[in-house]
Amino acid sequence: MSPADKNLTSVEEALQRIVADLPGPLPAEDIPLAQCRGRRLAVDLAALRTQPPFAASAMDGYAVRAADVGPLPARLAVIGTSAAGHRFAGSVGPGEAVRIFTGAPVPDGADRVVIQEDATREGDAVTFAAVSSSGNNIRAAGLDFREGQPLIIAGARLDARLLALAAAMGHGTLPVRRRPRVAILATGDELVRPGEPIGPDQIVTSNSYAVAALAEEEGAEVIDLGIAGDDFTALETAIAAAQAAKADVLVTLGGASVGDHDLVQSALVKQGMRLGFWRIAMRPGKPLMHGRLGPMAILGLPGNPVSAIVCALLFLVPLIRKLSGDPDALRDRSEEAELAADVPANDIRQDYLRAELIDRPNDLPLARPFGRQDSSMLSTLAASGALVLRPPHAPAEKAGARCRILRLVGR
Repeated sequence: MSPADKNLTSVEEALQRIVADLPGPLPAEDIPLAQCRGRRLAVDLAALRTQPPFAASAMDGYAVRAADVGPLPARLAVIGTSAAGHRFAGSVGPGEAVRIFTGAPVPDGADRVVIQEDATREGDAVTFAAVSSSGNNIRAAGLDFREGQPLIIAGARLDARLLALAAAMGHGTLPVRRRPRVAILATGDELVRPGEPIGPDQIVTSNSYAVAALAEEEGAEVIDLGIAGDDFTALETAIAAAQAAKADVLVTLGGASVGDHDLVQSALVKQGMRLGFWRIAMRPGKPLMHGRLGPMAILGLPGNPVSAIVCALLFLVPLIRKLSGDPDALRDRSEEAELAADVPANDIRQDYLRAELIDRPNDLPLARPFGRQDSSMLSTLAASGALVLRPPHAPAEKAGARCRILRLVGR
């Protein structure tokens, strides 16, 4: 262990400092309901109407007075029809019935709907020989909710269920948090985009695609800044582009260390970045950088692809959630599992082992760490279902021991 490693920032402290440095959730904006999927609600939402707004039939049948179908058989006069959107304007008196359909308003005077299977219609009369249902088959006004009732809390992410509820509540537009703007910049002379001509000493960039996908999954608007070579002019141009785009977060990929070719940190500091920290006590992902350049948060991720993706999961995702107003942005999403293989003792850094995950219906899932954990191996990460968390100084464990995992699939 090098002397510098003793002063590494812990994962927990790094996350707290990144989030604490944010000014708060992004401002709210009112947008049409149809455009709100995946957005975070900015304020608690109350119903603008009562649902259902009237007593409604739960079945197709006949609206009657319960007293008229007490003694059976009963024969009643059919005086009209009530359909969804077209109520019967009159009222039901003794010896009368109204043909009614599901969702239609129940006429005044009626207090029961007899299902059509129990009815025999003969012209303008209906006969009930037996009534099979014990309930009244009527949905009371306000059964679902009432006007003014708060139903969706601030910070909720709007999915199909909540959008349906908001629509039923009468909202055509919703106050949601503005989508975070995340600018992504890959760095290094060695990088080319997929499909482009590649030199003998170059590699295809992959990190930016993974990080962009994670950001978009969280509802962020991604700004692709492309690839900047290892020179100050290219880096300064890219930083200026992120500022011009009013990015809330600038994510750099690679070049955040202090080697002769790692210029990102120096370029950002020259532009006025206030450095929060760099280098954290985790594996993979030790050379992580955080800072702020004016209103823009800076997150410098490592260049190794697995390191970049793991760090994006641990730090960028909660950052986006916090900006979006998620009240659970920092919630611990790890869960208990059982090791399916032995693991060695850990050192000073918190380890995130890529592992196969086997779910078991009646027991804890099994996590089998892969034998090779090199941070350049995307094939291993792609085959992993979870990361096994190994705290600093964790002792060696045998297969069958309990562990904590972070799911990569279905997280």
